[in-house]
Formats: sequence, C-alpha cells, structure tokens
Amino acid sequence: MTEFTTPRLLLRRWREDDLEPLAAMNADPEVMRYIGDGSVRDRQQTATGLAQVEREWDERGYGLFAVEVRETGRLAGWVGLAVPAFLPEVLPAVEIGWRLGREYWGAGIATEAARVVLRFGFDEVGLDRIISIRHVDNRASGRVMEKLGLRFDRKTVVPAHGQPVEVYAISRDEYHAGRGSA
Repeated sequence: MTEFTTPRLLLRRWREDDLEPLAAMNADPEVMRYIGDGSVRDRQQTATGLAQVEREWDERGYGLFAVEVRETGRLAGWVGLAVPAFLPEVLPAVEIGWRLGREYWGAGIATEAARVVLRFGFDEVGLDRIISIRHVDNRASGRVMEKLGLRFDRKTVVPAHGQPVEVYAISRDEYHAGRGSA
C-alpha cells in the first residue's frame, strides 16, 4: 500500500470511514464552487466517485490520496493524480489536483501534500510531465500551482459545461532542476 507522511499529514489510500467526511466536503457549495459546473455532490455520488478512485488506483498504480491530519486523524480532503478526461485537448496527460474541506484552506496543506504527490508521480510512477487545471477564478489553486513550480500552459474551456480554465504544467526535467521544490 502506498502511503506517505509529512510533518503534518498522512497521505494514504481510502478507507470506508472516509465516506462521511468526504461526502460532507462534496456537499459544501463553497468547496465545490470551482469544480466542474459548480454542483455539489450527494452521499451516493460521493460513494460512486470513491469506488471509481479505488478502481483507478488498481488499474493505473496511482490515484487520489486521502489526506489525513496526523495530529487529529481527521480527513482534510484529497490530493492526487488522475487522467483529466474532462478536457480532451490536453490528453494524453496526468493531472495533479486537490480538494480540501473549508476548515483546511489557507494552511499550506494542499501545497505540502502536492509536493509529495509530484515526487511520487515523477520518481515512482515515472511520468514525464504533470499538468494541473484550475477554474480561472480559483486563485488559491493557482498559487499552489506556482509554489509547486508549474508554469502556465494555456487557457481553454471545458467542453461539457463551458467553464473557463487554465492549464499549468511541469516536466520531470523541470521538477528535478528545482522548479518543483520552490
């Protein structure tokens, strides 16, 4: 089982008891404001999505990590790698993304966890390039991308719902040259 620890966090695979806190997070309109078309997800949609996340781990050898706060044992959200099928123009690609409960915003948790996931993607999975996609108004995610060393690649629109997004990217060579540790 793939697990990583940082001074504050445990990144791990998903457990059954993660469903309720994840469902609560996905039901929060502020958390979901920049995700897809901005719609919240109910418990059943969250359970279906979680099952899909686990299947992708088994099929690809990478996926979304549950992010647990070590001090409290509480689920803060997730950070991980996925294929961004919702944006066909960037494929083939692997995206690094994150979603945290509101109480964990602004504490550096996304950046701390994403640094570990970038290293995992390049050094263990063997990816050559990792992208990240954000709604153009999601400035907080843009700051995380910049802290990780990703650079602006393009602005485009998600075909399914017309939301404007920006794509950022980093190559393995850029990461190892120090861009990923900024």
